[in-house]
Amino acid sequence: MRKRISLILAAGLVLPAVVGVVACSSKAKNSQASAEENPSASVALVQRGAISRTLSLAGQFEAYQVVEIHPKVSGFVREIKVDIGDRVRQGQTLAVLEVPELAAQLQGTVAQVAESKEEIVRAEHEVTRAESNYSALGADNARLQAAAKAQPGLIAQQELDDAQSKDLASSAEVDAAKSALAAAKQTAEVSRADNQRVSAIQDYTRVTAPFDGVVVWRDANTGTLLQSGTGSDTQSLPVVTLAQSGLLRLRLPVPEDAVKYVHVGDEMQVRVDAIGRSFTGKVVRFTRNVSLQTRTMQTEIDVENKNLSIDPGMYANTQLQLAHVSNVLTIPVEALILKGNHEVVYVLDGENRIHQRTVQVGLQGSLLAEITSGLQAGDRVILGGQEKFQDGERVQPVFTRPPSIDVTQEQGGEIDLHNEQGSEQ
Repeated sequence: MRKRISLILAAGLVLPAVVGVVACSSKAKNSQASAEENPSASVALVQRGAISRTLSLAGQFEAYQVVEIHPKVSGFVREIKVDIGDRVRQGQTLAVLEVPELAAQLQGTVAQVAESKEEIVRAEHEVTRAESNYSALGADNARLQAAAKAQPGLIAQQELDDAQSKDLASSAEVDAAKSALAAAKQTAEVSRADNQRVSAIQDYTRVTAPFDGVVVWRDANTGTLLQSGTGSDTQSLPVVTLAQSGLLRLRLPVPEDAVKYVHVGDEMQVRVDAIGRSFTGKVVRFTRNVSLQTRTMQTEIDVENKNLSIDPGMYANTQLQLAHVSNVLTIPVEALILKGNHEVVYVLDGENRIHQRTVQVGLQGSLLAEITSGLQAGDRVILGGQEKFQDGERVQPVFTRPPSIDVTQEQGGEIDLHNEQGSEQ
C-alpha cells in the first residue's frame, strides 16, 4: 500500500516538469518559426566616410607663346645664325641683314650732324661780334650825348641822331644773332634725331630674339630678300618662328556641367604618358566662355619645362577634383528612395521594424551618399527592394558592410597612347 502511494506521488511531481519542458520547447520552436517567417532584408549601418568626385580630362601642351620673327627693315639676309631646334636667349642675334642704301643714309645723317655743329659755332661767333659792335657804338653814343648836354650846340644834331641810330641798329643785330644761334641749335637737334633714327634702323639689321625660346621653324636662308615687318603685307616672310617652350600651357576642355567647379588655384593631377611623368598642377586661367560648338570651356595650367622634357603638342591626362567631403555621415546610394520631392530611407528600429524617414542628401557619389540630416551614426537602413516592405513591418536583417570611401571618376575624355599604337595598355 505504501509503495503504491509513493509511486503516485512521484508521478505527480514528474508530470508537471515534463509538461513545462514540452511547453518551453514548443514556445522556442514557435519563436524560431516566427523568426523564419519574417522576410529578410539587406541592411547597412550609417557610418562616417569620405566622398570625392573627380573628372578625367585629356589636354594638350602648347608653347606659352609662339611668335614669327620679322625684320623691321627690308633687306637681304647676310647671315643666319640659328636653325630649327636651337635654344636661344633673349637678345641673342638670330640673323644679320644687309641694306646698302641704309649705310649711305647713315653717313648722310652723320654729315648733317657735323654741319649743324659748325653752324652753331658760326652763330656763336656772330653773336659775339654783334655784342662787341653794340658795346662800342653804345659807348660812342653815350659820349656824344653827354658832350651835347655839357655844351649845347657843340655837336650837330645830325651827328647825335646818327650815333643813336647806330646804337639801336647794333642792339637789333645782337638780337638777330642770338635768334640765328637758337635756330642753329634747333637744326642740330633735328639732325641728331634723324641720325639716331637711322642708327636705330641700322641696328634693326640685327634680328634678335624677344624672349628665351626654341626655334621651331626657319623660313629664311642666306641671300633671302625679306620685307619689312612694319608693312601691311601679311604675306611677308619671317626669319624664324620662335616658341617659348620653357613654360607651357596645358589646355583642357572642361564640359559645361563641370564649369561651376573650376576655380583659379585648383590643383589637378597631371600624367604625361609619353614621357612617364606625373605631377600636380594648378589652374591659372580659364576663358569664362563655353564654346557653342563643343559645349566646353578652355582651361589652362602653366607647366614649368626648363629642361624641355615636354614638347608642345604632347597629350596629358588629368584629374580635376570636382567636390570632396570627409568625416561625414554616409549611406549606400541604393538606400535612397525618391518620393515626390523628398529623399526617403527605410530605417529599422530596435525590434527590426521598418520606419520611413526623410533625409537631406549632400554630395552623392557612385557608391555612397552624404547625409546632412535625418540619420545618425549607427542607424540601420535597408538597401534595395524597398517596394517589397511596408511601414511597421518586421524583417530579418542581413548586414552588408559598405565602403567608407567613394571616389567617383567622371570621364571627360582621355588619351590612351598604348591603344592608339595598337597594343593593350
